[in-house]
Amino acid sequence: MKRKDHYSVPGFLASSASCGLGKEGELDLALIVSQKRAAAAGAFTTNKIKAAPVLVSEEKIKKGFIRAILVNSGCANACTGIQGLNDATKTADSVAEGLNIDKGETVVASTGVIGTYLKVDLIEAAIPGIINDLSPYGFESAAHAIMTTDSFPKISFREATACGKPYHLLGIAKGAGMIMPNMATMLSFLVSDINIDPHALSQIFLPAVDAAFNRITVDGDTSTNDMVLILANGLAGNGELGKKDLEAFSRDLHSVMSELAYMIAKDGEGASKVIIIEVNGAATKSDAQKAAREVANSNLVKTAVFGHDANWGRIMAALGRAGIEIQEHKVQLWIEGVKVVEGGRMISVEAEKEASERMKGNEVTITIHLNQGRCKDRMITCDLTYDYIKINADYRS
Repeated sequence: MKRKDHYSVPGFLASSASCGLGKEGELDLALIVSQKRAAAAGAFTTNKIKAAPVLVSEEKIKKGFIRAILVNSGCANACTGIQGLNDATKTADSVAEGLNIDKGETVVASTGVIGTYLKVDLIEAAIPGIINDLSPYGFESAAHAIMTTDSFPKISFREATACGKPYHLLGIAKGAGMIMPNMATMLSFLVSDINIDPHALSQIFLPAVDAAFNRITVDGDTSTNDMVLILANGLAGNGELGKKDLEAFSRDLHSVMSELAYMIAKDGEGASKVIIIEVNGAATKSDAQKAAREVANSNLVKTAVFGHDANWGRIMAALGRAGIEIQEHKVQLWIEGVKVVEGGRMISVEAEKEASERMKGNEVTITIHLNQGRCKDRMITCDLTYDYIKINADYRS
């Protein structure tokens, strides 16, 4: 398998720069460019307070084609009013001019502190250099540049075939805090050389976002800046995708997004463990999702996992307030494969002790059976540690 810094997708270039928005010397600007017009689809935050780059990019992507994505860390450009919109548009236009491409096909994304204005002069000064540094192998550095409180860059890659032609799919993401779905939950950018029209791309992209990125939570916060974009430039040369090939690409898309989503949960601010919540036997799909999400967002459950405490009562309490169809005497719970609850009651002290011992690993699975129906869902989250408080208390220091 290729090393991550050698991953590339035909027809796509990426680069990064340090322009002074963040800490001195740290990468804080990334550029992703398709060498030809690319079909595009996007998903954006459901927060009613939307950052300027979200508003700008959300409008531009409606046409279904994008050539370039400029991303900065160090400043969210959110809650910045008309100036923020003008700043986002100005930086996008500067990239388009530098690349000599249509201004309507350049989008922007930002992450960082809310309420501060974008230092447009610093970005514009860095644009000639970041364009000059564009490379097929620039995606790992781009993944570094979009990080904020992340502890490692997040990148995923697949190779497959469509209509007998090989294609590539690469995704990068950032996210460690303010991770609570109902759209995207962070920033993620995917590129592929598969040939697909914008409508078909959107049709498979949005369900993949929902099934992957909308199934993770770190701290229950939905950001003002959440954005997931995909560009597909068609250089693979495949013909029109039939049902079989479309389903195969959809699976690859879900696989890449799911891997990135898992990395985000693993990298939750201060996290020491990934927690997987599996809900079975719900009366409806909505109930399964509500139950999984309520348990995943419970700070009491998350702190219990951090402390290796098989405190199943906290899970029961979360289920009871989830607004779902539930009967206490039908609930079954397993922690790391150890059954701790049957019929809503504790199995034994010994079972609790065994579950607690098994919770000392890096991943903990909590399995719930409601015995109300046949629907199921899952969420991925992380534990809540002392370091989460430290990171967020010192974020602007």
